[in-house]
Amino acid sequence: MIQFWGDSIPGYDQSIDDPEAPSLEPYLLDNGRENSVIIVFPGGGYTKRAAHEGTPVALWLNSIGVSSFVLHYRVAQYRYPYPLLDAKRAIKFIRFNSDKFKINPDRIGILGFSAGGHLACMCATLPDYGENNPDDPVEKVSSKPNALILCYPVISFKKFYHKGSMVNLLGENPPDELRELLSGENNVSKDTPPTFIWHTSDDQGVPVENSLLFASSLRRFDVPFELHIFQSGKHGLGLAKDNPEIGIWTELCENWLRKINFIGQKNH
Repeated sequence: MIQFWGDSIPGYDQSIDDPEAPSLEPYLLDNGRENSVIIVFPGGGYTKRAAHEGTPVALWLNSIGVSSFVLHYRVAQYRYPYPLLDAKRAIKFIRFNSDKFKINPDRIGILGFSAGGHLACMCATLPDYGENNPDDPVEKVSSKPNALILCYPVISFKKFYHKGSMVNLLGENPPDELRELLSGENNVSKDTPPTFIWHTSDDQGVPVENSLLFASSLRRFDVPFELHIFQSGKHGLGLAKDNPEIGIWTELCENWLRKINFIGQKNH
């Protein structure tokens, strides 16, 4: 594990039940090239980080020629802004250390499932472009990702929202202003990175309208995106290897990554 905050983790409380400091689990390719990289944000309703949405996804990314990290971000009892601070710092840390990790600093993507999708969406739509004169040189670089992948994501805290994720991140009865601020459909701009989204139409955990709302906002700002809505499937499928109709999302996503020149062309 790589500790990316150094000696001072903002808001870190050792008395909280989850003793693990935020960290990155690396899955880096060693092929003598400067690789693209995708950071995986597992879901779990901001109460946990689902294992099947972490390492297996990182290994799939390796198989298509992409280096990867799994982000172990803070979850409840921690609340906003700490998961977002962890995620932005992770992107900055990887970009700052791009030479060390043999990755292209202009090809850093993020991939989030469910509540991890909400976290990824916040990173992509509320980026930090770097401070001018911080004491910490890592903070000088941008946290903006170059590509965004959302898998059955939580997007909105106002419309069709997933109550558990919202309460775990913001507490009971959060103010409307904060719910608006952290509803991803409100924060899309022309600078939002190209986006790939998939969801199932009958998702009983996170309504499909979350993905539809975000796609609509992307279209309004002419942000390139690809959206796949599968007819039927439960929430939390991850790679969906036991469901071939939905498991094709990984091939679709790989094709999209090639289409946006995030990774090279297939070898035939």
